[in-house]
Parts: sequence; structure tokens; C-alpha cells
Amino acid sequence: MNTKSKLSLGIGFLVTLIILLVVLSVVNLQMLTAMEPDSPATGPMLQRALLMVSVAGVMCILAGIFLFVRLPDSINKPIRELTNGILEIANHNYDKRLNLSTNKEFEKVSESFNRMAERLAEYRASSLSDILSGKKYIEAIVNSINEPIIGLSNENEILFVNDEALNILNMKRENVIRKSAVDLSLRNDLLRRLVRELLNPDEKKEPLKIYADNKESFFQAKYIPIRMVETGEIESQSIGHVIMLKNITEFKELESAKTTFISTISHELKTPISAILMSLQLLEDQRVGELNKEQKELSESIKDNSERLLSITGELLNMTQVEAGKLQLIPKITKPIELINYAINANRMQADRFGCQIEVEYPEVISKLFVDSEKIAWVLTNLLSNAIRYSAENGRVIIGARQDGSVVEMYVQDFGKGIDSRYHQSIFDRYFRVPGTKIQGSGLGLSISKDFVEAHNGTIAVESEPGKGSRFVIRFDIR
Repeated sequence: MNTKSKLSLGIGFLVTLIILLVVLSVVNLQMLTAMEPDSPATGPMLQRALLMVSVAGVMCILAGIFLFVRLPDSINKPIRELTNGILEIANHNYDKRLNLSTNKEFEKVSESFNRMAERLAEYRASSLSDILSGKKYIEAIVNSINEPIIGLSNENEILFVNDEALNILNMKRENVIRKSAVDLSLRNDLLRRLVRELLNPDEKKEPLKIYADNKESFFQAKYIPIRMVETGEIESQSIGHVIMLKNITEFKELESAKTTFISTISHELKTPISAILMSLQLLEDQRVGELNKEQKELSESIKDNSERLLSITGELLNMTQVEAGKLQLIPKITKPIELINYAINANRMQADRFGCQIEVEYPEVISKLFVDSEKIAWVLTNLLSNAIRYSAENGRVIIGARQDGSVVEMYVQDFGKGIDSRYHQSIFDRYFRVPGTKIQGSGLGLSISKDFVEAHNGTIAVESEPGKGSRFVIRFDIR
């Protein structure tokens, strides 16, 4: 029988007792009234009846008061204890226990609650142990990596950092963990650059030059987004980033040695090549004597190869200037048509040899450029030379300029076999050549052109489809 039933039964019993008492009192009074009023026994009997009715009434009132006071409390107390126990469990206090053995109705409930709390406490202890063990294991792995690693939350709070990263940041672990990387970067130049590049992923990420352990080192930063599928979810969500710094000091030193070597060789080769061309010019002088047909062909071959070799050494020297950071720009106000005419004059003989017609597209009004005319003229010359070489014999090439708002474009277009879209980015890499290309070249011209244009904060791009030719476009913002 539950508490609610007991309450109903108690109240019903009390009401029945009161009704029965009233009925008995009325019956007794009627019986006493029916007796002879002058009888000597009537008075005492009437008094006893009234006393009994009064006593019974008082007992009923006391019973009602007792039920009114104790019965609700006997119900509310175990419910209140159970509610408090549930709140303690919700607050992760798994040591909470209930003792409701005095209340048979809630005894089983308290036993079930205590078993649940014990199991939750055991699970929590085992889970914490596993989590702590796993955390220490991960920290050991991260610290064993020789490359600097920094882990950030979505709010840019530093979650973990290994010893290598602390070393180059020159910071202590207790001053870094659970701290805002943005706030810490205000007092740390290296961290400020890392955070800036993380927040602005479109920025050009140059290698980091860091002085640590009494030596100069170079690092390349890599930003890895961390995503996780939450419980009950389908799609993954970003939970932070990991910044990895790869030590490229060894490669940088090798690249520097390579650049120095190429620069030295290229510079030394220019002198003998110039001597060959000078001797060839003297040899072709009619005053010395006429050359026969075979000698003329041999002379032309020597001249072509010498000029190509001279061009390659010039490209190598330009490349080494860019790599060594020694590229010096001498900008001046220049009309785009002047650059176009220079490129046409430089390629006039090559165009005549291939029977290629050069067409010029130039608007009546176009803004002037503030650029190093020698460098940009070299770029246009290289693009026009490539367009002539990759055009069909007796074909045509277009070189021109146009303006769209504050952007001035100069372009060179050919109608050759075109370039597959897979190679549109790769053709600007050093030494890259499109597979299947039979025309000789160093693979440096477009790379150097890209460096020269970007040094002016400009851009160079290609628009090309196989069988439809190629269009190279240089853009400068004149604002």
C-alpha cells in the first residue's frame, strides 16, 4: 500500500469516526430524552454521555491534528531527500548516499539510487584514470617530436605546446598553457607572426628566421585545422588548430650554396661566351675572307647556341638575385607602349625567322606605370619570345595593353597548341617544363617573370586551353 492510499484511508477513517461519534451521540441523547426527565438516573447518565462525546470529540480533533502535521511531512521528507540526492549527482558528487530505510515505500528507491551512485563513482574513477593516462601519453609523444608544435582552440587559447616550441618562443610552460595566444603575442614577435598568419591564411608565408641555441635557424610554418564529429552529430566541426614549425635550416643552407654556385658559374660563363661571339663576328667579316656554305651554316649554329647560352646565363643571374634577396628595383614613370615596343624590337629577328606576324592592341587612353622598366620589359620580351616559339610557322601573336578601372593589364597571346589546365600553376615553378614540349628552354623564364612582377606587387597569370593557344596577362594596380 503506497503513501497516497494510506493518506486517503487515514482521512476516510477519521471522517467515519467523527460521523459515527455524532450518530451515537444523537442516539444517546434521544434515548436519554425519551427517559423520564424526573428520574434520578437521568442526570448522571446524561452527564456521562456528554463526557464521552466530548472525550471522543477531543480525540478525533487530536487525531486530525496529528495526521495533518505528521502525514505530509512523512511524504515530503523522503521526496526532498531524493531530490537533493539527484541534484548532488548532477553536480558530479558521486559520494552522495540516501538512507530511507525507515520508509518502506522509499527503501527500494534509496537502494537503487545508492547502487547508481556507486557505479558512477567507479566509472568516474576509471575514466579519470584513463584520461590522465592518455593525456600523459599524448604529452610524451608531442614532447618527443623534435619540431616545434603548438595546439590552439577555436578561441586561440593555447592547449598544448612541446619543449621545442617553448625553446624558440623563449617562454615557460606555466605562462603559456590555457592562456590566450593573442594576448601573449603582444609581447612575443614570433608568436605574433604565427597568430597573424593563422588568422589571415591568404598571406604569403615566408620562412621564419629565428635565433635560438646560439645559432640562426629557419622554420616553415604549417597550419593544420583539427576537426571532430561530436556525439550524436553527423558532420565534423572545427575544434582548433595545430601549428607545426618545420626546421628547414639545412635546406636553406643548401639552397644558399646552390645559389652562390650558380651565380658564380653564370658570371664566369658570360666572359668566354662574349669572347666566342666576338670571335664569330670577326670570322664573319668579309674583309677576312668569304665563308663557304658549310662554314656559314656552322657559323650560324655557333651563333644561335652562343646566344641561347648567354640568355640562359642571364636568366640564372636574375634568378640568383631574386633568391638571394638582392633584387633591386629602380622604378620610374613609364608608358606601357614603351615596354611593348621594346619587347617587339627585341624579338623582331626571331619573328622574321619564324614568319610570325606581331599584332599590337593598344587603347587611345591608358594610365602610365611606376615600375622598373628594365625588369618589366624583360618580362614582356620573354613572354613574346615564348609566344613566337610556340606558334605555328607563319602564325600570328598579339601583344597589347588595356585598363579596367585602376588596374592596367599587359598581355601576350599566341594561337599555338595551348597548355592543359593541370599545369597553369606549375609553369611558373623553376625548371618546370610542360610534358611533351619539344622546344628547348631552361624552364626559368616564367619563374623569373613571376618574381619580377610580384616584386612590383603585381600578378601574372595564364589563360589557356589545349588547341586554343595561350594568353599571359600581367596586372598592376595603379592606385
